[in-house]
Amino acid sequence: MEERVTYGRLFKQIHDGLEKQANHSLRSQDLTMAQVSALLELRFSPEKQMPLKELERRLHVAQSTAAGIVTRLEQKGFVEGFGDPRDRRIKMLRITPAGESCCQVADRHMAESEAALLSGLTEAERSALFFLLKRVADNLK
Repeated sequence: MEERVTYGRLFKQIHDGLEKQANHSLRSQDLTMAQVSALLELRFSPEKQMPLKELERRLHVAQSTAAGIVTRLEQKGFVEGFGDPRDRRIKMLRITPAGESCCQVADRHMAESEAALLSGLTEAERSALFFLLKRVADNLK
């Protein structure tokens, strides 16, 4: 029986392959891609902090999933949680210097993975691919 290849399936294969490579390279630091994604969101947010609810929204995960990610990052000393001074019911998160260092290592891993992913493409092909993928991503908004 012939395998039916669709755009969605190709996107899924690419995503799964990148995530598998990332998790493999991050294993030596006892991290997952989900944890690094959380760190990167904090790293690039104003004052390097945000409410837990906002992190959930940006990661597109359930509250329990975000709480698990944050708990593990707190145990490793990469983030710290604290109450919002204006509303103590809101849990705030802040990246620590150790979390910042972790992001720098993750940046190198991601650059290496992206280079491998695009290695067989010319610069013109890379530009065209980026343009098209951006348009596809914009369609989901």
